[in-house]
Amino acid sequence: MSGVDDRLDLSHLGFETRAVHAGSGADPSTGAVNTPVYLSSTFKQDAVGEHRGFEYARTANPSRASLESNIASLEDAQFGFAFASGMAAEDTVMRLLDPGDHMLLPTDAYGGTYRLATAVLRPAGIEVDACDLASIERALEPNTKMVWIETPTNPLLRIVDIEATSSAAHSQGCVVVVDNTFATPWLQQPLRLGADIVVHSTTKYLAGHSDVVGGFAATDDEALAERLAFLQNAVGAVPGPFDCFLVQRGVKTLALRMERHCSNALAIVEMLRAHQAVADVLHPSLTDHQGHEIARRQMRAFGGVVSFALRGGERAAVEVCRRTRIFTLAESLGGVESLIEHPARMTHASVAGSSNEVRPDLVRLSVGLETADDLVADLRAALDGLG
Repeated sequence: MSGVDDRLDLSHLGFETRAVHAGSGADPSTGAVNTPVYLSSTFKQDAVGEHRGFEYARTANPSRASLESNIASLEDAQFGFAFASGMAAEDTVMRLLDPGDHMLLPTDAYGGTYRLATAVLRPAGIEVDACDLASIERALEPNTKMVWIETPTNPLLRIVDIEATSSAAHSQGCVVVVDNTFATPWLQQPLRLGADIVVHSTTKYLAGHSDVVGGFAATDDEALAERLAFLQNAVGAVPGPFDCFLVQRGVKTLALRMERHCSNALAIVEMLRAHQAVADVLHPSLTDHQGHEIARRQMRAFGGVVSFALRGGERAAVEVCRRTRIFTLAESLGGVESLIEHPARMTHASVAGSSNEVRPDLVRLSVGLETADDLVADLRAALDGLG
């Protein structure tokens, strides 16, 4: 339902219009254009077993229902499910697997995803392997039931061909999950490319202001949706209504913010490529990036995360993180402010010593919305004079 006109069919309207209006409706009692924050844990029933769509807030809450409709619309999905964090969304999706099932992850999956799969699922009887998804056919086993894709990956920004990987996985009946956190539905829509489930840490670009933690999963498959709805309610890792409000408020400006994230990232990439202290720049906009052509085909633009390696190794990487003044040394990404971090010691410390270990000379940037010239100057000053 739209706050503009309740009779308006949003399904054929543009991304920006749906970002603002999908899932939202003018409050019928007051006319408020924003979905109210429904701070109620329970709801009055008209008779025993008869309610107005809501009975208990773990099962459903109007604020959460509004957010779920909103993001599902942007992913061109029929069904959407909001969670208390990105890891809660991932945990729920992975619970679709049974003991004895096999799951494939990319070789540079997010550290939290790798930890969940190997330290929680594996002891519970789920077989987990990391592989190069470009060669997925060689990694598929008779019991492989789920293939987990990140694209771009975190933090190496590798690109996975969603359509080709989904086709190969489906030939064996696997469920294909795409973590779309880095790209957002503004840059790519994995369900259109053949994936079965898309997940997000809404903490990042969707909310966009570093003020809320949340997660999301969406699908077009009715059977998968029924299982996810059951798990969402049974496990109960759901967001509170105010968190839902904050995420949905952020989503309304997603398209505008992503345009700036992406353009600022390109300015940073150009400077890094020319700086003598930098050994390697990782960003799919670069024509020599191994996934550049795939990214051009399946993404609207190349994203706001940039990674780079220092000629001075780990010492230089840590020193650059210390020197910046506008880039804030902090974990996470996707907010309006620019962040810098050392993945090997921070976000990906949990994969040290594993096949997914991150090189120690790598720095990851989440490029924010500040003036591009200011960001370039800040990073250049941090790089100048490194030994």
